[in-house]
Amino acid sequence: MDPVLAEMGDHLADAMKILESDRTWTAQNQEQQRFSWRDIPGPLQGNGQDMVTILQLVQNLMHDEEDKLVHRRMQCVGEQGHMALLGHSLAAYISVLDKDRLRKVTTRILSDTTLWLCRLFRYESGSVYFHDDDREGLLKVCRLIINARYEDYATEGFTMLSFRHPVIYHSAACRPGLGQHLCSQLGLPLSTLCCVPCNTMFGSQHQMDVALLDKLMREDLESGKLPLLLIANAGTPGAGHTDKLGRLKELCVQYNVWLHVEGFNLATLALSPVSSMIMAATKSDSMTLTPGPWLGLPAVPAATLYRHEDPALSLAAGLTSSHPVEKLRALPLWLSLQYLGHDGIVERIRHASQLSQQLLQQLKTLTSIKTSGVVSHSRVPPISGGSLRDVLGSLILSIVEDDLSSPVVVFRFSPDSSSASSGGSVEGYSTGEREIQDALNRWLGERLARLVPASGVDVVELEDEGVCVRFNPIMTAAVLGTQEADVMALSERLMELLPSLSCTLRSRQDFREEVFQHAVLSYVEDLNWAGLGALRYEPRRTDLDEGRRHQQMEKINSDLLKKLKELDTDLDFSTGPEFGEERNCVFIGMVPEDIDVAVLVETIASIGRELEESGKLLENMTEVVRKGILEAEEQLRRANEEKLIEEGVLRQIPLVGSVVNWFSPFQSSVKGRTFDLAAGSLDTTEPIYSLKAQTNREAFSESPASTGKRLLGQKAFRRPAMSTDSYSETSSVCHLDESYRDTVPQPPGERVEGDVAEVPQMSPPPKLELEVSEEEASAWTVQRVPEGEEGESPASIR
Repeated sequence: MDPVLAEMGDHLADAMKILESDRTWTAQNQEQQRFSWRDIPGPLQGNGQDMVTILQLVQNLMHDEEDKLVHRRMQCVGEQGHMALLGHSLAAYISVLDKDRLRKVTTRILSDTTLWLCRLFRYESGSVYFHDDDREGLLKVCRLIINARYEDYATEGFTMLSFRHPVIYHSAACRPGLGQHLCSQLGLPLSTLCCVPCNTMFGSQHQMDVALLDKLMREDLESGKLPLLLIANAGTPGAGHTDKLGRLKELCVQYNVWLHVEGFNLATLALSPVSSMIMAATKSDSMTLTPGPWLGLPAVPAATLYRHEDPALSLAAGLTSSHPVEKLRALPLWLSLQYLGHDGIVERIRHASQLSQQLLQQLKTLTSIKTSGVVSHSRVPPISGGSLRDVLGSLILSIVEDDLSSPVVVFRFSPDSSSASSGGSVEGYSTGEREIQDALNRWLGERLARLVPASGVDVVELEDEGVCVRFNPIMTAAVLGTQEADVMALSERLMELLPSLSCTLRSRQDFREEVFQHAVLSYVEDLNWAGLGALRYEPRRTDLDEGRRHQQMEKINSDLLKKLKELDTDLDFSTGPEFGEERNCVFIGMVPEDIDVAVLVETIASIGRELEESGKLLENMTEVVRKGILEAEEQLRRANEEKLIEEGVLRQIPLVGSVVNWFSPFQSSVKGRTFDLAAGSLDTTEPIYSLKAQTNREAFSESPASTGKRLLGQKAFRRPAMSTDSYSETSSVCHLDESYRDTVPQPPGERVEGDVAEVPQMSPPPKLELEVSEEEASAWTVQRVPEGEEGESPASIR
């Protein structure tokens, strides 16, 4: 082996070890990294640095302390990834060869890669253009078509377009901004684009309407326009559906239009057998492949396969290049394809397809989960849109060609089981119901992505279905290393979250009604909130102006949120979305199945009233203290005047007063003062000293009865699983705890006389529950009998 190539491979291996090493971050390292001078741009240092130092700097830029706190999905760079990375280093090394040897090497690399891709994806007699931006290949194809259809375009330029206005057709389900990008790069007006709607009456709602496209092309030709290009999808970016490529190819041949196909479903062309809909893509004029995410290869270019017989036009369009260095773009892919081999490539794509089928089978067992992709055959096509022959032909094609074997699984939480089909539209829902379900599905997708990051699920918003969760293993499985166990974990987490979703959706209306029953609470309508709902505590005071009332409401709701977060509960209380419109609210997240909405709302109202009363007491206390200080100053002034009159003027003069007091002592009565905050009065301390002498006075303290009881270990706002206590609220009998009565035998010395029950002391002591009516409560007293009194045991209770 060439020693230079061997050294290059060793350097790459060492560099990958440094970059992929997991650093243990401590608080000191995080603080140093936060204020590191390396994060601040500065001048280039005079002395050079070694490779290890430079790679360490790169690692610090790639992995900061936030990566340890926030989960980020990282690509699994395996051996095949190292080969792709090595290709970039080899491309730089090969580029310095002499011209003849460089031309020979690049020609072999380009020829091999073209042959392999065309055979893998069944594209006969094709050429390949490699590009980094996956839109660049379509852009070059557009230039090729313009040069081919407008003969003098190379010399006359855009003036040739004014004679016959070009038209580019694309589906409404294509990538957003694709058509605008083509027009901006080609210098074409936006009127060049023609967006073809998808099916509305029959067939998949993510497929291009073929009958309408036929009508549009015919009208454009009759109006003097020139149809140039049709962009079709073999896997729409959202739902992963494939257009009727066979029928579209027939239209393109009929109207002399170039057919370009793109989409991740083209990866299944490497499998056997291949769906008839996908197989039709091999008859297209060009198609764009993205083998990087399909095979888990980092930094490999996309490839656009095309068929054209004029190499001069291909050179003018930029699809081919006379510079050998440009052909080195294929080197990383050339190395990676050889490393994987034909069987390895097919196995990776087949594995991704099997993962989608595995998840789809598991989702079919869940009644509250609807998958997108089933054709709604209940729709009847309109007769007025064309002849009876066209309508029947389109209906037959929709039934025969609707083989939706897409490796993409799109599902949605929808408890309404009466939908016509799992892929049906939600137009029957009201606006509020759809927005609520969209919010819940968005929460579901984000939650699943955090719980099972290796699954690669994400959230997608479709025009008809709404917000859905998407599982696209073709684009993510090889990158994230998704396995069957990850799909099983995804299904299990989904089944764990479904009860909470269903309960939350059912309880939203109950929560709304309960809030309306409390005058101090106001219901906040936020259809985009994924949770039980939101409310606001409204102060009852009307003597405040608008500004002070708003400040009080803000303070009460802020304190209310803090109090609710301190409770022992599984519920999530927050201030709502970060950029939401509502302020000073309490948002309640997802709830469990055994939630008691009435208790929850009553607790919130009670805490709010307590906070309002405490705030009102504080305001009143401030005014009372101010008045008490003024009254105390007035009493002190009067006391000083009385003292002056009682003692005389001589006793107030320095030195003289001491002599007078020595000859004639005088004992003044000092009266202390005490300020009662509750009563707001200023009194003397004489009653306090008089009460001190009464040591035998009995003091009774009343404690408010608890409005609710929780079992040991039970979270707040939960309904008890089973209640065995069925005592009458008006019973006047003292009951022992049932569980204790069943487990502990009754002693022979127990006796019950009238209203007195004696229970000997045991370990642990028995739990007593006394439940009486309000009328009988006044005649009852509970007293502990002292030890040795009347021969009773120490644990006797009267």
